[in-house]
Amino acid sequence: MRVLGIETTCDETAAAVVRLLPQGGGEILSSEILSQAARHAPYGGVVPEIASRAHVAALDRLVARALGRAGVSLADLDAVAAAAGPGLVGGVIVGLTAGKALALAAGKPFVAVNHLEAHALTPRLTDNLAFPYLLLLASGGHTQIVLVRGVGDHRRLGGTLDDAMGEAFDKTAKMLGLPYPGGPEIERRAAQGDPARFKLPRPMLGRPDANFSFSGLKTAVRQAIDALGTPSERDIADLCAGLQAAIVDVVVDRMRTALRQFRDGEGVPHAIVAAGGVAANGALRRALGRFAAEAGLGFVTPPPALCTDNGAMIAWAGIERRRLGAVDPLDFPPRARWPLDAGAPPLNGRA
Repeated sequence: MRVLGIETTCDETAAAVVRLLPQGGGEILSSEILSQAARHAPYGGVVPEIASRAHVAALDRLVARALGRAGVSLADLDAVAAAAGPGLVGGVIVGLTAGKALALAAGKPFVAVNHLEAHALTPRLTDNLAFPYLLLLASGGHTQIVLVRGVGDHRRLGGTLDDAMGEAFDKTAKMLGLPYPGGPEIERRAAQGDPARFKLPRPMLGRPDANFSFSGLKTAVRQAIDALGTPSERDIADLCAGLQAAIVDVVVDRMRTALRQFRDGEGVPHAIVAAGGVAANGALRRALGRFAAEAGLGFVTPPPALCTDNGAMIAWAGIERRRLGAVDPLDFPPRARWPLDAGAPPLNGRA
């Protein structure tokens, strides 16, 4: 089975072709990604209208390049998959419409993919990981801990009550005057800093639920910046190190609580998994690896290039759904919000 995947939910335009391997897992035949970071950098964040127009301008040639580098034509595909949400709805519409058009023109099945589920299923593409597993899904717009029981079968164990983890990184970077995107820049500066210099809070630490809160941590960083006046390079490095250390401590504590809930209600997961753009952070990956080892579990996280948004994860989620016989109609709507666990109550007014 070979599937074309299209991703346009935020500020990466991406297309990829993935093949299902006989023994399970997948092979990425091609993966094309065009980052819009330079377009949004002057604004310190993603501008939806700019993102949508950039997707329109780039998507056709990325799809052509992905097909060419995979050595396949539309006729050779078994399905076309596109991210239908959640995300910036203007961007979602671009990729979703293109995917439908290609499927219709080629007479191929169309599969609408939940962008969050694509992140959640990526460890099965890279590592052929069996269900169930405990997932930390962390990105600029989403932070949640999810029990992944199967395709389309997810239970949220915890989520953020306010800001997402990626927002805490990006907004701190903006306050410090660091380049966009902020997360990788904070990680780079943190490597040179003293994480103990600033006494930053660890919100929600020790709480019996597995939820997160990052707004208070962000406020504490702002107050530290205000007290410094004009931060020096050393101040910036130490603040970045302190922020990163606080977030890592909180994540490990929240994952420990979620694992306890998992074991009480579901048994033992096959692994601890981290996915989403923030899962590319090296300090977080190392801490979660140690946590998993202490719990006697394996730790699986995709390579950094597959943690950030990409077309391969969309293609793989399409493969997973097609294996179960799923086909979606060509009037499938774009969704700005599309929670993984539809039965879970909202924590902060967002999916």
